[in-house]
Amino acid sequence: MLCNNNVSINAIRLFSSLQNKIFVPVATLTQTTNNNLKSTKPEFKISESDSKIQKCLTMETLCSTVKNVQYAVRGKVVIRAAELEKELKNGVSKPFERVIRANIGDCHATGQKPITFLRQVMAICAYPDLLEISDFPQDAKEKAKELLNACGGGSVGAYTDSAGLDIVRKHIAEFIKNRDGGISCDPDNIFLTTGASGGIKIMMEMLLNGPNETPAGFMIPIPQYPLYSATISEYNAEKIGYYLDEDNNWSLSIEELERSYQESLKRCQPKAICIINPGNPTGQVLSLENMQQIVKWAYDKRLFILADEVYQDNVYAEGMKFHSFKKVAAELGYPYSQIEIASFYSTSKGFMGECGARAGYFEVVNMDEDVKAELKKLSSAQLCSSVLGQVCMDTIVNPPKPGEPSYELFMKEKQGVLSSLKEKAQLVTELLNKIDGIKCNPVQGAMYAFPQITIPPKAIQHAKENGMEPDMFYCLELINQTGICVVPGSGFHQRPGTYHFRTTILPPTDQIKSLLSKFEKFHVSFLKEWS
Repeated sequence: MLCNNNVSINAIRLFSSLQNKIFVPVATLTQTTNNNLKSTKPEFKISESDSKIQKCLTMETLCSTVKNVQYAVRGKVVIRAAELEKELKNGVSKPFERVIRANIGDCHATGQKPITFLRQVMAICAYPDLLEISDFPQDAKEKAKELLNACGGGSVGAYTDSAGLDIVRKHIAEFIKNRDGGISCDPDNIFLTTGASGGIKIMMEMLLNGPNETPAGFMIPIPQYPLYSATISEYNAEKIGYYLDEDNNWSLSIEELERSYQESLKRCQPKAICIINPGNPTGQVLSLENMQQIVKWAYDKRLFILADEVYQDNVYAEGMKFHSFKKVAAELGYPYSQIEIASFYSTSKGFMGECGARAGYFEVVNMDEDVKAELKKLSSAQLCSSVLGQVCMDTIVNPPKPGEPSYELFMKEKQGVLSSLKEKAQLVTELLNKIDGIKCNPVQGAMYAFPQITIPPKAIQHAKENGMEPDMFYCLELINQTGICVVPGSGFHQRPGTYHFRTTILPPTDQIKSLLSKFEKFHVSFLKEWS
């Protein structure tokens, strides 16, 4: 509140001098004998000499760790895909009728149908009146009742505990125990998250060092899923890349782990090793023997294992089998059974492909109890993950059982999806390897192929002169000429001098054949143009 004329006039003068004199007073204040202001209020206008107000947050003031974050799966090529889709919608002529998005593992977006039982339970939980008015199977209704009874107020609109609904965590623990052949699992070690990504980020945060300490280092595979390198940049930590062996089906050698580890010691403190199995983007499945070597090596280095196991349902190659790092460590016995592990799982992959549900979980193994209390505290800051996502997760880890009304349809749909993915994994590998200048390892698991491509020196030079990676240039040319959207290998990192791209195996078989036919014509034309 203004007290007198002098204070009022001084305040107005001060205000008018702010923002580089952007504001100038139009009305003047006249002193009155009774120390009161006239009723006319001062008016202000923006000075014509000032073109814009200075912003607090600019590219100059933006934190460098944010600017360093790169996420290729939704990068330049994907942005171009969206632009092309808009142009096609507006009638702009292109040498293709539609954009084919093979850049991301988004199952339903490429035509996969939802699993009926999952959607029935989710629908009832979202709209409980369906318990009375729908003809959904009785086991779906009973499952929904059980989950709703566990929710505050009987509604998925209520918050849950930060780690998730107790009943869902209990079912996840039983699922893990059955998966691992009876090895015990404590529900208190389970944390439900917003997709597997949410869990990965919070565990990496737990492993950071303090601001005045040596930076924490995270060992990540090269190639890797961009979430890891992006999170390392965001957290101002250090990336310790270890190369997968492309000449041996993207296997992981202990010699390469040791080289990478030793090289990092002069710049950071290695805290964890991240392993993606089955692999993304490389599609390999680790053998039991290889995993045993990794556990022993990581234990000797006192590294925390971050086991990205979201594709554990997606194993296609004959003779290959998924093994969890928890089971491998336990079966090795003491002392390796005491290694600290966090294992991640998601509703987005597997046979369900419920990416939009944004549901995941992670299990911590052998974590110090006091540290786990700190993890719970950190998790509580996020309140809880999506409750409908938790419902979705529960239907996956505790599905219909033999003899129940939904069992036969559930198994038919599940096996149908996985059989189709197996066929497409083989088809993509076979068709890519028939193209001159393309080399692709077998897609043993997951949802992607990561072929190596030949790029002529002339095209490499042109790309670099234009400030881009050669495989980025290649992929931009590919989408502009064919409408095919894939992700350049440089976004996942790769050995210097090699070039790749990642494509999903998710589209229907007829679309995959059409896609690869168009791709072959493009590749032959590209080689001819730039040779």
